[in-house]
Amino acid sequence: MDTSAALDYLNELTDIVPDFPRPGILFRDLTPVLADARALHAIIDEIVAPFAGEFTAIAGIEARGFLLASAAAYATGVGALTIRKAGKLPGTVIRRSYALEYGEATLEMHPDALDADSRVLLLDDVLATGGTLEASASLVEQTGATVVGMGVALELAGLGGRETLTPRYRLHSLQTVTEG
Repeated sequence: MDTSAALDYLNELTDIVPDFPRPGILFRDLTPVLADARALHAIIDEIVAPFAGEFTAIAGIEARGFLLASAAAYATGVGALTIRKAGKLPGTVIRRSYALEYGEATLEMHPDALDADSRVLLLDDVLATGGTLEASASLVEQTGATVVGMGVALELAGLGGRETLTPRYRLHSLQTVTEG
């Protein structure tokens, strides 16, 4: 699939919502992109391409990351797992708290979701400060598994996410956008 097709879909279908979830935040909603079959197909092909053959599982981060991870896992023939917001998983969990661009949050996963030889690709819709992906990588590594890379559809320039993550992790974003 041609990278330009994925970028075209992102540009055409991403919904930009001002002042959500708080005043001053310009929220980029990929829900319309994911609802379009051709767009979803193009995005999935492009988001996993740099990591082809390197991963044995894909982890999606709540909530739109679940959709990306499930579709990518199916397309590549590997399993999918979820990294959830606090309080959403039953049983024993491991957790990691982190800062968002507009607050704080905690993520959880089951400690036995992966084995030590698992090689995991993390997927999410948008990269802002990098806190969500960094916390997710920390959870995966707590299980003994290896993070082989991170893929996002959109990267928000100027919020420090790339700088936070790339010293340790390979990061692939389909598009970088500037706020404002």
